[in-house]
Amino acid sequence: MSTALTRKGAATRERIVGGAAALLRERGVDEVSLDDIRAATATSKSQLFHYFPEGRSQLLLAVAQHEASAVLHDQEPHLTSLGPPESWAAWRDAVIARYEAQGTRCPLAALTRQLAPTNPEVRPIVSDLLETWRARLTEGAARAGAADPEKSGLVILAAVQGGVGILLATGDSTALRVALDAALTEVL
Repeated sequence: MSTALTRKGAATRERIVGGAAALLRERGVDEVSLDDIRAATATSKSQLFHYFPEGRSQLLLAVAQHEASAVLHDQEPHLTSLGPPESWAAWRDAVIARYEAQGTRCPLAALTRQLAPTNPEVRPIVSDLLETWRARLTEGAARAGAADPEKSGLVILAAVQGGVGILLATGDSTALRVALDAALTEVL
């Protein structure tokens, strides 16, 4: 939207986006209609199109931005504090706990597997998310004194993504734990 929203308008828009995100994670993009979103968020058709005049594609893009932001937000305050060894342990535990709690309803999976294939505007959002995440891990690795912080950031991110991929496929977080432990031991 190009016009500034009131506080109430911003809250309404966020309620719609958050509700849509939850539905999409739970049921999948192809299984959720605008009517489903309206019902789940107690939103009228006029409200929905007031905030998303271009309809479903604009709403899906807002959901993608919301989900990308959630991935990093869910790691705070640990991600910002990375450096000393104990900070990495706290971050690791928070990441594992978050992914275990989400189960198969992973925001990044919703972005990459459900939204990106049918919405080309989503790919840059995912790319930016991964680059920002890698950069934040790299900064933490540099503060930790890693020999090659760039490599460390990339290896740790790859460990998270690989472990989460297996968690999503199997429902078991063991691979995520093992991959993160190995990455942290190897690169820090």
